[in-house]
Amino acid sequence: MADIIDYKIIGDDMQTVEVELDHGEGVRAETGAMLYMEDGIEMQTSTGGGLFSGFKRMITGESFFITTFLYHGDGKGHVAFAAPYPGKIIPLDLSHMGREFLCQKDAFLCAASGIDIEVAFTKRLGAGLFGGEGFILQRLVGDGMAFVHAGGTIMERDLAPGERLRLDTGCLVAFAPSVQYDIQFVGGFKNALFGGEGLFLATLQGPGKVYLQSLPFSRLADRIYAAARFQSKGEQKGIGGIGGNLLGNILSGD
Repeated sequence: MADIIDYKIIGDDMQTVEVELDHGEGVRAETGAMLYMEDGIEMQTSTGGGLFSGFKRMITGESFFITTFLYHGDGKGHVAFAAPYPGKIIPLDLSHMGREFLCQKDAFLCAASGIDIEVAFTKRLGAGLFGGEGFILQRLVGDGMAFVHAGGTIMERDLAPGERLRLDTGCLVAFAPSVQYDIQFVGGFKNALFGGEGLFLATLQGPGKVYLQSLPFSRLADRIYAAARFQSKGEQKGIGGIGGNLLGNILSGD
């Protein structure tokens, strides 16, 4: 039986999901994701099924422990979870998605208490070695609602049988198990060296639903790191006076 929970997504670029619980209902979340909770909600932190379950989550990039929020009060109780960086929260109703969905590691935010987080390995060697996310994916299994987070703008595509889509490897957020996932070499000497998109592209083939993100966290982190290195080198080379101060203010956003 599906574990149906009511929810509300709040915000635009830094979103929060607020979950409404009846007496005895619970929601589980990645540790540290909770924003607020009302009276009557009890936190229970555990491995979520033993040591093996904890290790499986660690492999997928999540923490060893998971926290369950159970409501023991009267009426309705509310608990909210915040996204870790700018982007969108994607609600997935697994009871209408074949009870299973695959997503990139670190994407999981929270889910109904009956949802399990399992390890999924890419089936092809090329996808594992060059897919940008490694061999490991997260498999969300169960009935009810699950919520994943992705960066930037989210695009939802429903691929027809045999329809193919090529994309940057980091821009893939989640996809149905029916979608075939593989990695292809970009091809062409100039494309590979100077195209700016990396040496490999992810290839998806339908049928099935896929979610894409416009700003993978890895891309955001690379830009921040590059800007920080540029500023640090400028200071080391003695960029001073008005020009140095102006450059520092631009990079820091002041």
